[in-house]
Amino acid sequence: MNFIEKFFTKYPQDKVIKWFKQICVAEAITCFLLYGVAMIWKRYDDEGLLPTIFIIIVGNIHGLFFSLYLLFCIPVRKIFKWDDEDFVFALLAAFFPFATIWVDKKLARFDRE
Repeated sequence: MNFIEKFFTKYPQDKVIKWFKQICVAEAITCFLLYGVAMIWKRYDDEGLLPTIFIIIVGNIHGLFFSLYLLFCIPVRKIFKWDDEDFVFALLAAFFPFATIWVDKKLARFDRE
Protein backbone atom coordinates (compact mmCIF):
# COMPACT_ATOMS: atom_id res chain seq x y z
CA MET A 1 0.00 0.00 0.00
CA ASN A 2 3.00 2.24 0.26
CA PHE A 3 3.13 2.68 -3.52
CA ILE A 4 -0.50 3.89 -3.51
CA GLU A 5 0.31 6.52 -0.91
CA LYS A 6 3.39 7.58 -2.87
CA PHE A 7 1.30 7.88 -6.03
CA PHE A 8 -1.29 10.15 -4.42
CA THR A 9 1.24 12.39 -2.63
CA LYS A 10 2.00 14.19 -5.88
CA TYR A 11 -1.57 15.54 -5.98
CA PRO A 12 -2.89 18.23 -3.63
CA GLN A 13 -5.22 17.06 -0.88
CA ASP A 14 -8.15 19.15 -2.09
CA LYS A 15 -7.93 17.52 -5.53
CA VAL A 16 -7.90 14.01 -4.02
CA ILE A 17 -10.90 14.91 -1.84
CA LYS A 18 -12.76 16.29 -4.86
CA TRP A 19 -12.04 13.11 -6.85
CA PHE A 20 -13.14 10.92 -3.93
CA LYS A 21 -16.45 12.76 -3.56
CA GLN A 22 -17.11 12.49 -7.30
CA ILE A 23 -16.32 8.79 -7.23
CA CYS A 24 -18.71 8.27 -4.29
CA VAL A 25 -21.56 9.85 -6.24
CA ALA A 26 -20.66 8.11 -9.50
CA GLU A 27 -20.55 4.73 -7.78
CA ALA A 28 -24.03 5.28 -6.36
CA ILE A 29 -25.43 6.45 -9.71
CA THR A 30 -24.04 3.46 -11.58
CA CYS A 31 -25.35 1.19 -8.83
CA PHE A 32 -28.82 2.64 -9.39
CA LEU A 33 -28.50 2.23 -13.16
CA LEU A 34 -27.38 -1.36 -12.73
CA TYR A 35 -29.92 -2.49 -10.13
CA GLY A 36 -32.77 -0.07 -10.70
CA VAL A 37 -32.80 0.09 -14.48
CA ALA A 38 -30.78 -2.65 -16.14
CA MET A 39 -31.85 -5.59 -13.99
CA ILE A 40 -35.52 -4.67 -14.16
CA TRP A 41 -35.31 -4.06 -17.90
CA LYS A 42 -33.71 -7.49 -18.34
CA ARG A 43 -36.60 -9.18 -16.47
CA TYR A 44 -39.25 -7.64 -18.71
CA ASP A 45 -37.38 -8.22 -21.98
CA ASP A 46 -35.88 -11.71 -21.69
CA GLU A 47 -35.02 -12.14 -25.35
CA GLY A 48 -33.84 -8.62 -26.06
CA LEU A 49 -30.25 -7.87 -26.87
CA LEU A 50 -30.35 -4.23 -25.72
CA PRO A 51 -30.88 -4.98 -22.01
CA THR A 52 -27.97 -7.41 -22.06
CA ILE A 53 -25.68 -4.89 -23.72
CA PHE A 54 -26.84 -2.22 -21.25
CA ILE A 55 -26.08 -4.52 -18.31
CA ILE A 56 -22.61 -5.27 -19.65
CA ILE A 57 -21.75 -1.61 -20.22
CA VAL A 58 -23.21 -0.29 -16.96
CA GLY A 59 -21.78 -3.24 -15.04
CA ASN A 60 -18.28 -2.53 -16.30
CA ILE A 61 -18.58 1.18 -15.52
CA HIS A 62 -19.90 0.35 -12.04
CA GLY A 63 -17.00 -2.05 -11.51
CA LEU A 64 -14.57 0.71 -12.46
CA PHE A 65 -16.06 3.17 -9.96
CA PHE A 66 -16.26 0.45 -7.30
CA SER A 67 -12.54 -0.27 -7.71
CA LEU A 68 -11.66 3.43 -7.76
CA TYR A 69 -13.65 3.96 -4.56
CA LEU A 70 -11.72 1.20 -2.79
CA LEU A 71 -8.43 2.56 -4.14
CA PHE A 72 -9.17 6.14 -3.08
CA CYS A 73 -10.15 5.08 0.44
CA ILE A 74 -6.47 4.59 1.26
CA PRO A 75 -5.23 8.17 0.74
CA VAL A 76 -8.50 9.67 2.00
CA ARG A 77 -8.00 7.79 5.27
CA LYS A 78 -4.84 9.78 5.90
CA ILE A 79 -6.39 13.09 4.82
CA PHE A 80 -9.44 12.82 7.12
CA LYS A 81 -7.49 10.98 9.86
CA TRP A 82 -9.88 8.04 10.02
CA ASP A 83 -9.20 5.45 12.68
CA ASP A 84 -9.35 1.73 11.86
CA GLU A 85 -13.07 1.49 12.59
CA ASP A 86 -13.94 4.34 10.22
CA PHE A 87 -11.68 2.94 7.52
CA VAL A 88 -13.21 -0.53 7.68
CA PHE A 89 -16.68 1.01 7.68
CA ALA A 90 -15.79 3.04 4.57
CA LEU A 91 -14.49 -0.09 2.85
CA LEU A 92 -17.59 -2.08 3.75
CA ALA A 93 -19.81 0.74 2.51
CA ALA A 94 -18.73 -0.10 -1.03
CA PHE A 95 -20.60 -3.39 -0.81
CA PHE A 96 -23.97 -1.86 0.09
CA PRO A 97 -25.99 0.08 -2.46
CA PHE A 98 -25.84 3.86 -2.01
CA ALA A 99 -23.74 3.64 1.17
CA THR A 100 -20.93 5.55 -0.54
CA ILE A 101 -23.17 8.62 -0.52
CA TRP A 102 -23.37 8.29 3.28
CA VAL A 103 -19.57 8.04 3.47
CA ASP A 104 -19.29 11.16 1.32
CA LYS A 105 -21.74 13.15 3.45
CA LYS A 106 -20.93 11.96 6.98
CA LEU A 107 -17.51 10.35 7.16
CA ALA A 108 -15.53 12.43 4.65
CA ARG A 109 -15.62 15.69 6.60
CA PHE A 110 -13.01 17.57 8.58
CA ASP A 111 -15.38 18.95 11.21
CA ARG A 112 -16.95 15.71 12.42
CA GLU A 113 -16.61 14.63 16.03
